[in-house]
Amino acid sequence: MFVRKIGIDLGTANTLVYVPSRGIILNEPSVVAISTFDKSVLAVGDEAKEMIGRTPDTIVARRPLKDGVIADYKTTEAMLKYFVGKTLGKFHLFKPEVMISIPSGATPTERRAVKDAGIAAGAKEVYIIKEPIAAAIGSNIPIGSAVGHMIVDMGGGTTEAAVISLGGIVSCTSVRVAGNKLDSAIASYVRRKYNLAIGEQTAERIKIEIGSALPLEKKLKTEVKGREMTNGLPKTITLTSDDVTQAIQAELQAIVEAIKLVLYNTPPELSADVMEKGMVLAGGTALLREVDKYISEAVGVPVFVADEPLLAVAKGTGLTLDNLEAYKKSLLLMKW
Repeated sequence: MFVRKIGIDLGTANTLVYVPSRGIILNEPSVVAISTFDKSVLAVGDEAKEMIGRTPDTIVARRPLKDGVIADYKTTEAMLKYFVGKTLGKFHLFKPEVMISIPSGATPTERRAVKDAGIAAGAKEVYIIKEPIAAAIGSNIPIGSAVGHMIVDMGGGTTEAAVISLGGIVSCTSVRVAGNKLDSAIASYVRRKYNLAIGEQTAERIKIEIGSALPLEKKLKTEVKGREMTNGLPKTITLTSDDVTQAIQAELQAIVEAIKLVLYNTPPELSADVMEKGMVLAGGTALLREVDKYISEAVGVPVFVADEPLLAVAKGTGLTLDNLEAYKKSLLLMKW
């Protein structure tokens, strides 16, 4: 089957690839392992993530995207080539049209870097779509109506909050606080309270297994292994969901402040729509336990989590690309 259109959610934590009529066909970490000897790419995605924190001096495992935008162009290009190549297969006759999502706050230089990386990876055309728009489309929000819809895309590197009406963004903000910052906060808390050093992957596992935005009635627990800070020896402790809740409060508050800022800058008529319909959470961080309740209590607006929030942006890129002619007439797309 020939693939002519590819939607890519180029995320800080994970990259997802959507092909119209086939759905999500790839979901792998945005990680590349590189040889320090000759700068060659040794592994990408799942295989590379396994190497984080475990590499010898001759190998570096890194995330080429930081806060939702390209921090390392060459590595991002190599990663995109890998994902596009894996999607197309060994034998392909046509260069595909590719749509890539980016944060709404990305600069023209950052947008150009994404476009150039897509072309270098083998695309015939590269379209750029803002993440809140893609997340809204992927969450089945009717963005073309004359009604205010609020979407909060909580990814790995950025949280994007936007009010959308008549196919465009009316009010929007982007903060570089999301899943990765929650992981860092958990690692810092464990180091500060328990004198234990843990790695990035361990912090992420803790967040997924027992993380919660609010205290849970039935506490969750998990064993955590790390390095004792004073003597350098391995040590195991037991963490509870309350520990994680306490660890991530500052980061969650920063997300709430961003949401409040968007609502403050929203016209009264659209604010009334948001009050009535509520806001939708998308992105992997929306899977954090009780985060919808936490935001609703803080902002005073009903909050709902999208179906399959982790896939919303990728689905949105693919659906937009599959209906390109309809969206070309609006200002949703930027072709570079």
